[in-house]
Formats: sequence, C-alpha cells, structure tokens
Amino acid sequence: MATYRRFIFVCNGSDCKKKGCKNLQGEIKNLIKSENYKGKFKIIKTKCMDFCKSAPLVVINNEVLKRADLTDIQKKL
Repeated sequence: MATYRRFIFVCNGSDCKKKGCKNLQGEIKNLIKSENYKGKFKIIKTKCMDFCKSAPLVVINNEVLKRADLTDIQKKL
C-alpha cells in the first residue's frame, strides 16, 4: 500500500464540472507522472465544497486554490 506525501482534492460539484474539473484532473495526473511524483500524491475527487463561484476548486495541503489551473497547482507541488 502506497504512503502518500500529499493529497490533492478536486471538487466535482456541478459548477466545477462546468468549469472543467475533469480536464484539470487529467492534467494533474499527467503532471504527477511526468514530474516523477508517482506514489507521492493522491488525487481525491470530492463532492461540492461550496465555493461554486470560484470553480474549479482544488485543495492542496489545506490550501484552497480558487479558479485553479495547472500553473497554480504546479506552484504548490
């Protein structure tokens, strides 16, 4: 069983879906693989986190990234 260093929570509520959270999840997975972070990060899809006006929402290390994009996430890894 893998021991993860960090968890990446990606909101999958309806507004986040409209703003591309599924594409963002795929981009995060590719980033983790390409940067050799395999086994250090786990992506967890969540239900709505009630920040709908700030979609897509990602949480890394208890830090909320509003209107997140791949560049924001790279800075936090």
